[in-house]
Amino acid sequence: MHVWDARVRARYKDTDQMGVVYYGNYYTWFEVGRTEFIRSLGLSYKSLEDKGVMLPVIESHCNYKAPAKYDDLLLIRTKVKELSGARIVYEYQVVREEDEVLLASGYTVHAFTDARTLKPVNLRKRCAEYYTILENSL
Repeated sequence: MHVWDARVRARYKDTDQMGVVYYGNYYTWFEVGRTEFIRSLGLSYKSLEDKGVMLPVIESHCNYKAPAKYDDLLLIRTKVKELSGARIVYEYQVVREEDEVLLASGYTVHAFTDARTLKPVNLRKRCAEYYTILENSL
């Protein structure tokens, strides 16, 4: 199973008045995690979009365990949890690098869709090479 750690630093603008990272930022970090995960496989979302395939989020979840704070260096640990021709599920852990404390965990579910019509497509058939690389990461 392929797992990738992307690094982000909690910036001042990411925090609320209490100095705690605002909860919505975790979804931005999930996006960073999955983008860098795909790059770590030698792929890119841009190349998939160039082939006419988009991956809209159709479901998301985040479980907050401990607060991230200003200037924390964070690891966004990402892996593919499930893959089918029609969709992909990414799983994330947000970990403070300094002490390896798990701050949040979650997942996002994405449909493979035609870029023009946004109707579902089967990635196995549309982009077999891309699908095979993803499948091998499981």
